[in-house]
Amino acid sequence: MRFLDYLKDKLLLCILHGVCMGLLTIFLRLTSYPLDYCAIILLCWCLILFLWLFARYFSRKTYFNKLISITDNLDKRYLLGELMPVSFSLEDRLYREIIRKSNKSVIERIRKIEDEKREYREYIESWVHEIKAPITAIELNCTNNRDERGRYIAAENRKVENYVDMALYYARLDEVYKDYIILETDLSKAANDVFMKNKDYLIMSRIQAEVDCPDKVFTDKKWIEFILNQLVQNSAKYSKGNAHIRISTEKGRQGVLLKVRDNGIGIKKEELPRIFEKGFTGTNGREVKRSTGMGLYLCERLCEKLGISISASSLEGEWTEVVLEFPISTYLADYRS
Repeated sequence: MRFLDYLKDKLLLCILHGVCMGLLTIFLRLTSYPLDYCAIILLCWCLILFLWLFARYFSRKTYFNKLISITDNLDKRYLLGELMPVSFSLEDRLYREIIRKSNKSVIERIRKIEDEKREYREYIESWVHEIKAPITAIELNCTNNRDERGRYIAAENRKVENYVDMALYYARLDEVYKDYIILETDLSKAANDVFMKNKDYLIMSRIQAEVDCPDKVFTDKKWIEFILNQLVQNSAKYSKGNAHIRISTEKGRQGVLLKVRDNGIGIKKEELPRIFEKGFTGTNGREVKRSTGMGLYLCERLCEKLGISISASSLEGEWTEVVLEFPISTYLADYRS
């Protein structure tokens, strides 16, 4: 808060004092009061007014600086009303009471939303556990009947399970940290497990799969397999003739790079920056009409939670490659020692 701005705010008060000083001067002169004495009175009046304004400005500036400092250091700024500094000003006390009442309403609303969100998450988790039973039953039935129809049903059943997993992971997204198990993970085994889960779909679509992942990293195996599964499903969904999906790793300057590359229909250059946005399907998704726009969004959010960077590159009509970068960590050396 600048002093000039404070004076502008007190402009009406200054004008009132100016008018009063003018009226007083007129009255004193009409009563034959000496001009020198009038000047001394006006000078003293102006000096007292200026000192009062300056002292008031300094007091208000100190108060608001303290208030701003408290606000900047608050994680939950809607609690400001409870932490506002004590002031002798009646206006400040009234404002504090109004803010506290407003914040109380906000807190109650937030608590209600959090309760509703928790109930929704618990319902989704319960629903997922219930629906897993018939999915498993269908999978076992297909395993016992390995004909062409059984393979088709198994492939479609895998898609259903994938969508169910997406619903569960999305519901848990804000509390994913509760499900972390960071261990040394064999990326080759994780990639092979993902391909095995989707083998019926890949066989029916005549898609070749290749794994070349000699590196190990510290991460959560379940979450990485979910991410890889989404990438493989996307690659298979937008495949073309002589389809091929390759998962490989290489060591970069910043860490281990896990690459998922396919020779599918690719992504348009102008759409590439938006593929990780929630609900974005793009031209390919509209043409295929099977895209929800949630798979890559979930991958990006989970990578963020795991401390992994994710990026994509593509040439329309030729190929698409998604790269996960696991940062270099001393945990691996400490673990092995």
